[in-house]
Amino acid sequence: MGKITPWLWFATEAEEAANYYISIFKNSRITAVNRVGESSPLPAGSVVTVSFELDGQQFVALNGGTPFGYTEAVSFYVDCADQAEVDYYWERLLDGGEPSQCGWLKDRYGVSWQIVPKRLGELLGDPDQEKAARVMRAMLSMVKLDVAELEAAAAAG
Repeated sequence: MGKITPWLWFATEAEEAANYYISIFKNSRITAVNRVGESSPLPAGSVVTVSFELDGQQFVALNGGTPFGYTEAVSFYVDCADQAEVDYYWERLLDGGEPSQCGWLKDRYGVSWQIVPKRLGELLGDPDQEKAARVMRAMLSMVKLDVAELEAAAAAG
């Protein structure tokens, strides 16, 4: 495990969630599944933790029983090369979840994700402050981020 590994708490869906996430992200895999033995108060063979990697980032999913729920206070940022990647991750992570704004969504488990095209950072970092402000206003009006609309906002004016 790396120095810092995010742990995701689930009531009972740790293995299901890990499999869902690795089906979305390329270069991903389950690295370990830990189950309880016969002497546990839980049913023998029940999953306790699932270690997995999403494109090289390590995670652990824990079946903790009582769900605590997630908030946007912690989210996972997906750096997308282009609109096609934004669309790919948005569609898959939103399946069963709910959209928010500015490229944020909650997946079917309530985990928050930011699906952001690399171009947004470039446009917001433009030395022309008026151009960057137009891009920021455009972004704030979006749910899923749209590179063409961000580019149009940058070019306007």
